[in-house]
Amino acid sequence: MDSPEYCQTNSNITLDYINRILMEEDIDEKISIKKGQDALQATEKPFYDILGKAYPSSSKETAINGDSQADYPDNGSSSYHEQACSGSFVSDLLGSQDAHSITTDWSSEFDRLALQFRRGVEEAKRFIPNIEKLVDDPEKNGLYACKQTTETTEQKGKHENKIRNHPHDPHVEHIELMEARNSKHMAISTSETIRDEMFDSILLCNRQLPGEVANLRGMMAKEASDNPKKFQSKGYGKGQRKPHSSKKKQKEAIDLSVLLIQCAQAIASNNHPFASELLRKIRHHALPDGDGSQRLANCFADGLEARLAGTGSQMYEKLMAKQTSTRDMLKAYHLYFVACPFEMVTYYFSNKTIIDALEGKTTLHIVDFGILFGFQWPCLIQRLAKREGGPPKLRITGVDVPQPGFRPHERIEETGKRLAEYANMFNVPFQYHGIASRWETICIEDLSIDKDEVLIINCMSRMRKLGDETENIDSARDRVLHMMKRMNPQVFILGVVNGLYSSPFFLTRFREVLFHYSSLFDMLDNNVPRNHEARILVEKDLFGNDALNAVACEGAERIERPESYKQWQMRILRAGFKQRPVNQAILNRSVHYKELYHEDFVIDEDSGWLLQGWKGRIIQALSTWKVET
Repeated sequence: MDSPEYCQTNSNITLDYINRILMEEDIDEKISIKKGQDALQATEKPFYDILGKAYPSSSKETAINGDSQADYPDNGSSSYHEQACSGSFVSDLLGSQDAHSITTDWSSEFDRLALQFRRGVEEAKRFIPNIEKLVDDPEKNGLYACKQTTETTEQKGKHENKIRNHPHDPHVEHIELMEARNSKHMAISTSETIRDEMFDSILLCNRQLPGEVANLRGMMAKEASDNPKKFQSKGYGKGQRKPHSSKKKQKEAIDLSVLLIQCAQAIASNNHPFASELLRKIRHHALPDGDGSQRLANCFADGLEARLAGTGSQMYEKLMAKQTSTRDMLKAYHLYFVACPFEMVTYYFSNKTIIDALEGKTTLHIVDFGILFGFQWPCLIQRLAKREGGPPKLRITGVDVPQPGFRPHERIEETGKRLAEYANMFNVPFQYHGIASRWETICIEDLSIDKDEVLIINCMSRMRKLGDETENIDSARDRVLHMMKRMNPQVFILGVVNGLYSSPFFLTRFREVLFHYSSLFDMLDNNVPRNHEARILVEKDLFGNDALNAVACEGAERIERPESYKQWQMRILRAGFKQRPVNQAILNRSVHYKELYHEDFVIDEDSGWLLQGWKGRIIQALSTWKVET
């Protein structure tokens, strides 16, 4: 026992034992798998007995052994096993036969798991919605879904629960991916109505505007009589006032404008707890369906809250990505057209200028910067059709920035299709070219200008979205104006939003934004019933999104940068244009149109600009220009 040979032999066995233990850390796992395999066989065998079939243990073992050999070297699985285990403690302890059984069972367990995985994939496919391939339709010039199978609510709930409970399951990832594709598929398959009777009744020239304005006033009077307490301090019609509220209610009244300015000051000074407290107070009193000041406060509270959270640009991008349908925008446009004279005077000013410039010519080319939905042009097409001597050849180049999402050119293409239908209705020769691009990147060659045509540049209230000197010394608006000069139009028709809220300093800008939109919300409150279904569209899509951008965004993300009409005048003169005087016939007709509306609307002339405003505050300004020679 104490001989050197014995000690050396015992030492070798011990070292070999330690080495095998380190190399075979998964022995316990293999033994447990062996036990699990025996338990599985014990569970399966009674079912075979019930079916009257012999349990295929031998054939199953043979098949497993045959499959497992594929993973071993060419010299055979048994020799590979013997080389791995010869002289090892495992062989001494269990014997070579049992050790071979462990290895075989481990391979069979892998095969069994792989089989169960494949079966699971086949089962999961039964719950995945069928999605047909996207088909390119040349008539629609885009992608659309020819068919889509929808899930039941119960199946969708199961998928959502499975995703929450097993986020890394490959089956779940497959289902989640397919559902994401399904939602994207739906997003690009939406189609807008190009034109119908509703479009015709609103966009063409044969509308009965006085009757529509009178009907809107009647709706307001009825709403006031049905809810007299809500309207005690508001004015209706021309000069009619409701009695003031009691002294007690006056004491309880809160000036929401003061709270909004205090909240902006707290945010500017990084006093976030006080700003949050003021926001809660504003939210308590700001009602989305209340009077004009409450709706304004509700709108501005969204902007202040986004700025406080640092999510202004993300919220604005989300609002822009969630595009309002053309039909809803038409409803908002219709209400705005009937409630105030701004759009009606703007379109009359532009269309009359174009018709006067076209006198005696046969080809007209309008380049519309910021065409949007093209609501201005159906009425012009209708008037051109009635021109003495026949309609001219009409070309419209619509320029606008790309839309966010899957189809950046969709809106500008649909606008072209709509205008083509109106041109076909009135037999006006028509061509349309849509350009979805940043304005400052457009080349004159892209516009296909013909020197023999009457070239008109039209830009209504969209120049304010171009970058100014606070973003870049060589501002985008100056570059666009110089490009317009090189185009050498016969007339450049410009409409601007008269605003002073382009300051890079937040508090200064906030006060100006608040004053500007206070006039707009007050104008709506005096001319539109509070329960009108389209009023929320005007406040959200025409006013609210732009106000949020001016309040909550900074730097390049802030695209609302209006200037006063006097500032625009100096900028355009520097670009090489010469201002034309206001056509007195257009001015007189615009004043006449204003008489249909509320007495607090303002239409005036100043320094070659036709001005429009509410209660003394100038909201918009219109002018015409030609290239200085």
